Amino acid sequence: MKITAVTTYPLRRKLSRRLCPAPGFFDNRSSLIVKLETDAGICGWGETGLFPGACALIEEQYAPILIGSDPTAHRLLWRQLWGPNFGNGPALGAVDIALEDLRGKAMGVPVAELYGGRLRDRVAIYASTLGFLEGEDARVQYPRQAEEFAAAGFRAIKLKIGAQTIEEDLAAVAAARQAVGPGMKIMADANGAYSLGEAIRVGRELEQLGLYWFEEPLPQESTEYAAYEQLAAALDIPIAAGEVLSSRGLFKELITRRAIDIVQPDICLAGGIGECLFIAEMARLWGMACMPHACVGGVVIAMSAHLVSLLPDASWSRTTEPPMVEVDVTENPFRDDILVTPLKISDGCIQVPTAPGLGVEIDEDKLAFYADRPG
Repeated sequence: MKITAVTTYPLRRKLSRRLCPAPGFFDNRSSLIVKLETDAGICGWGETGLFPGACALIEEQYAPILIGSDPTAHRLLWRQLWGPNFGNGPALGAVDIALEDLRGKAMGVPVAELYGGRLRDRVAIYASTLGFLEGEDARVQYPRQAEEFAAAGFRAIKLKIGAQTIEEDLAAVAAARQAVGPGMKIMADANGAYSLGEAIRVGRELEQLGLYWFEEPLPQESTEYAAYEQLAAALDIPIAAGEVLSSRGLFKELITRRAIDIVQPDICLAGGIGECLFIAEMARLWGMACMPHACVGGVVIAMSAHLVSLLPDASWSRTTEPPMVEVDVTENPFRDDILVTPLKISDGCIQVPTAPGLGVEIDEDKLAFYADRPG
């Protein structure tokens, strides 16, 4: 089997209402879908964020390497793709997902079986919001959403903070906690909004509210995550971070510095499922949990489900906390609409796909619709 074509689909869609996380309001969602075709009639699909230069890198540098290659020669291809572009995790992440989809389909097994077989058939999920809605008071929106997610079966929710004053943010989180009680896991994601002093202040208040983790409180500065050691040492609430890191080497530095408590590799940003498994096992050696980040569309969520199905629980205890898959619950046509059959989510869990490869089918008519109509 040989790869015969590499096609990219940049997707962008305007939202019906603007959302506001810490960096500010945004009014559209985007995704980059990659299709690999073969002479055997099998296609592989991948996805990543629509980052500047990603399409050009895949089309101009990756495609000449991929076309004519055997997609099942995964380790060889991965190294050939990683080297020439100095390790561009986001671009390679999309291609790696597509290669794994192809490899699984060629061998007639789901992706998880390519890595030794899943540890669980259903994996826990958490509802991930992307900020408060334009024109709404977060102190009203957040508790309402928390109640809606609880009613839908979610047992964990991540709320965005950092876009308002500290007092407003804490009041919104406190209202959500009061609305659903202590049984719901609540996490707060600040997207790098605070200084060290502010983050310590906010973190101590979140501890009192019983939050499960505090995500990316300080600026990431791309890869350095400066001052995260001081923050982690000052707080009892676990610090989660690492979503912007694109290689195992960068994660190793963050882990060995003891700068965080929970590592968050993103399967489409950190080079694919093999790299994320390596990162998760490395974190485990230092006693850290792995809770993968996932915030693009349905292809990434499906692959993240395969990844998390392979991760062991945090300990051997019968009451240990299992790893979770992040599920974006905001307006996002690339989560469900481009899939022929939506992912199976119920009772706070996602069913790990069992069909060969990723286990999801892409609706190419919908793909063409969103590629042709960016507005």
